[in-house]
Amino acid sequence: MTSTAAPSQSLEDIQRKLASGDLHTAGEMIDRLLLEFSRDPNLGYLSALRYRLGGDAARALQSLSDLTSSFPGMARAHQEVAINSLSLNLPEQALEAAERAVDLDGSLMTCWELLAPLYARFAPEKLDTAEQQIAFLKSLPQELRTVMSYLSQDLLNDAERLGKYFLRDNKTHTEGMRLLSEVLTRKNILDEAQFLLETLHELEPQNMAASIQLFHVMMRRQRFHSAYDLAVKLRAEQPLDNDQIAKAYAAACFAVGQTDEAGLLYQNLRQAHPTDHLIPISQGHIYNSSGDRAAAINAFKSSAAIKPDHGDAYWSLANTKSYKFDDNQIMQMKDLEQDAAIGSVDRIQICFALGKAIEDREQFDAAFEFYSRGNALKLPTTHFNATQLSKRIESQIEVCNKELFEKVGHTGVAARDPIFIVGLPRSGSTLLEQILASHSRVDGTMELHNILDLAKRLRGRDEAGQAVPRYPKILEELDTSLFEKFGEQFIEQTRVYRGDAPFFIDKMPNNFFHIGLIKLILPNAKIIDARRHPMSCCFSGFKQLWGEGQEFSYGLEEIGSYYKQYTQLMDHWDRVLPGFVLRVDHESVVDNLEGEVRRILDFCALPFEDACLDFHKTERTIRTPSAEQVRQPIYRSGLDQWRNFEHHLDPLKQALGSELLATYGVTASE
Repeated sequence: MTSTAAPSQSLEDIQRKLASGDLHTAGEMIDRLLLEFSRDPNLGYLSALRYRLGGDAARALQSLSDLTSSFPGMARAHQEVAINSLSLNLPEQALEAAERAVDLDGSLMTCWELLAPLYARFAPEKLDTAEQQIAFLKSLPQELRTVMSYLSQDLLNDAERLGKYFLRDNKTHTEGMRLLSEVLTRKNILDEAQFLLETLHELEPQNMAASIQLFHVMMRRQRFHSAYDLAVKLRAEQPLDNDQIAKAYAAACFAVGQTDEAGLLYQNLRQAHPTDHLIPISQGHIYNSSGDRAAAINAFKSSAAIKPDHGDAYWSLANTKSYKFDDNQIMQMKDLEQDAAIGSVDRIQICFALGKAIEDREQFDAAFEFYSRGNALKLPTTHFNATQLSKRIESQIEVCNKELFEKVGHTGVAARDPIFIVGLPRSGSTLLEQILASHSRVDGTMELHNILDLAKRLRGRDEAGQAVPRYPKILEELDTSLFEKFGEQFIEQTRVYRGDAPFFIDKMPNNFFHIGLIKLILPNAKIIDARRHPMSCCFSGFKQLWGEGQEFSYGLEEIGSYYKQYTQLMDHWDRVLPGFVLRVDHESVVDNLEGEVRRILDFCALPFEDACLDFHKTERTIRTPSAEQVRQPIYRSGLDQWRNFEHHLDPLKQALGSELLATYGVTASE
């Protein structure tokens, strides 16, 4: 089997030969390397380039045809197609290739300069856009054009390094700051991206591109009320027909629970833009969260009809959990998944949708193949670090011990308002939230980030090689008056999410890391650990494609290890803070609903209400994958679905370990 990447030094030598006009030597070097590195796209590009420089545009195009088929995302290859097509007097082919190139890499000045006269001839309505982009690129320093190019090639480390180097000497350069924030966003360093964009927004509040970028970062971080405030501000300052702002405001309205207004806004947007495939997706999520399943399905289908290769349309249909795909849809998805031209995100979404579609037909081996393929494609794009996870768990156990709580004593604020539901995704936490939110004295909110943000502030930036992370170590050093201040801040900052009820729910699952911190700042809070059978919970998570976060779920070993360490930490909290956390097993809720509801309400010091048993009748917006399921009475059918796939799940069993599995009557594979 041949390797895929030719040595970089050899490629640089070829480039120098081509630049000097020594095409013969360059050609010999290329042909020799192609014997060993036939799948290297950069070598293929140089091979096409030598033909063009040698005056053989037809042969160059022949070579580029194979290259663009194998590597459809290579912008420079499409640019070469455009250049060679013009040489052969094929202007329409050149136009198509050049547009494809700049869609992939907006920094290709040569391509934009090719497009301007082509637009003047074939599409004059696009000429202004090309001329504006040419002027914009010419106004940028070469370093930033290179950052743009790195971004288009997904060379994020190179882009970050060059962007930071440029800003070192040009600290408030507008486009430099915006581009670096885009790099950080793509690397999922969202807090730094938001800080940079907030600074830029203060410097240039009229910079629309930066403001919209800031809005999207806030939304990704689920800082919905901050994003809503920004959208309101932009809407007041900009023309009412600004589509970007209209879409941002509609998304923000939905995020903060103004569902009716969001629905009306998206209806207007859809009328104005009937060919925009993304608007029906947003409409479908609104319908789904409100319980209108039929309308949600129609909206998702409309998106697929507008853009048949839009993977999110198929995954959104699958993610309603009850939709059944027909034969034609499954065949269409299989064809799309095999299409080399489809984007990686779309392919991942289609794989997960196919897994669900085929599992519904009880073709379990075929379904597992698609689930595995989707996870294998997704995992390399995540930032999950198993070593860092172990370090976080160990540091909590080491620092947050009995001695700490005895030493610190009574701290925090006496407020009894918060009820935290923690655990893993797909553990039944949404069901518990719906049960509690059905009580007249409890407000349901969402997965709030306030505790995570406080932990991040306390953590700061750990120094390299530090044995114990700054947080939670700092909890031993803080003045106890600060714990009261942090508790007051939490109560005040979360008021915006609440109604008039005296209690409210924070369903952020990852708060299980920070139960020690919660005890110090909110000693009277209630914490419920939503627990589910490890095989059932982990495999359900493995089958789920998440919008954001939960990056540990895209591998059987990864999610199994995460579950095991989560239970180890929860066992620690039970030892050092006995009675502070109530464990609720999902299977017990399914088997004995009333008994478990009474137990939960007693723990929360709430009187029993029949509405908690009729939770499926409660009308509230639910924005999780379980939205449709918790609007139905309890059912058992999903508890043992993992057993249909058990012969594929040895890596999961090994990661969970025989001791943990034995407590559930499962034998770990040898």
